[in-house]
Amino acid sequence: MSITIYGIKNCDTMKKARTWLDGHGVAYDFHDYKTAGIAKDKLKRWSDEVGWETLLNRAGTTFKKLPDADKEGLNERKALALMLAQPSMIKRPVLDLGGKLLVGFKPDIYASEVASKPRGRKG
Repeated sequence: MSITIYGIKNCDTMKKARTWLDGHGVAYDFHDYKTAGIAKDKLKRWSDEVGWETLLNRAGTTFKKLPDADKEGLNERKALALMLAQPSMIKRPVLDLGGKLLVGFKPDIYASEVASKPRGRKG
């Protein structure tokens, strides 16, 4: 099973999630959508799976700084366009477990959903 965590490198929540994964010996790839962007079709698939309301980070400063006209009448099309234009508006992290998405970081949910494999340490 291939696991990918999507987010922004310097985000505190991302750091907590990556620390949790590392501490539980979970191998993963990291996709920084601030530097690498996010594909429109991938964002649409995520929206279809978890809902655009779940993906849109309304608590972040990027969203809060938007003009009121951009925040009004939000629907999936408008929200996806905003997230594509400014990926920091995507809630973090998005953890793709290869068939299931987890949005946001909650240690108890990670513990029940992420198959951890103990890492053997040498030395």
